[in-house]
Amino acid sequence: MNVLNQFKLDGKVALVTGCKRGIGMAMAIALAEAGANIIGVSASLETSGSEIEKAVLKLGRTFKAYSCDFSNRNALNTFITEVKKDFPIIDILVNNAGTIKRAPASQHTDAIWDEVIEVNQTAPFILTREIGKDMVKRGTGKIVFTASLLTFQGGITVPGYAASKGAIGQITKAFANEWAKSGVHVNAIAPGYISTDNTQALRKDSIRSEAILTRIPAARWGNPEDFAGPIVFLCSEASKYMHGSILLIDGGWMAR
Repeated sequence: MNVLNQFKLDGKVALVTGCKRGIGMAMAIALAEAGANIIGVSASLETSGSEIEKAVLKLGRTFKAYSCDFSNRNALNTFITEVKKDFPIIDILVNNAGTIKRAPASQHTDAIWDEVIEVNQTAPFILTREIGKDMVKRGTGKIVFTASLLTFQGGITVPGYAASKGAIGQITKAFANEWAKSGVHVNAIAPGYISTDNTQALRKDSIRSEAILTRIPAARWGNPEDFAGPIVFLCSEASKYMHGSILLIDGGWMAR
């Protein structure tokens, strides 16, 4: 097979969570550019007429929108039932939906902790279990989690987020260990400091922003579009011998 053909996703069905904007939107568009039809879900995604839908349809792919509050376990289970009924075969799952709540550890309330853990850790675990079990039965599938630099580091004033992203790294490996032999690839992407809604507070803090930028060898904040190539790679035949890997997209931050 020609090496470029290994990156094609023609006819695949990809479910992307947290696809309304930012990294999730960029990854969904990239998968569509590679040939995949997209199922999109976010907490406030419009049922029709969203920017992500317009972008995917413009590429000649299909798009189906769902909204789901991943902090609500009942809503998550309802969504899973619906999407599996509507799409008996889902070839690709991208677990990108997430939230971040900033508060010093001494003021990090139970409510903040519970919401962040539910959205960032529990929901993607359940979604992967329920969608992935069908991939295992079919003997094929691609699953990608969105991890973080805080999969490796503790961060500042985000203990719940750090805990959830540390767990994502281990969940990625745990699923990979069990499902690799069944032809299901489970890997993760770990974003560095990216210009998105999640980092708006940091970018507005001149002291923190300068400290962060000084440490990034690439000398810039990342952009959502920096994830287009990596997500297509991990969801295609080009990564057929990768299992349990966490791919850093960080401008060299962790190398520093």
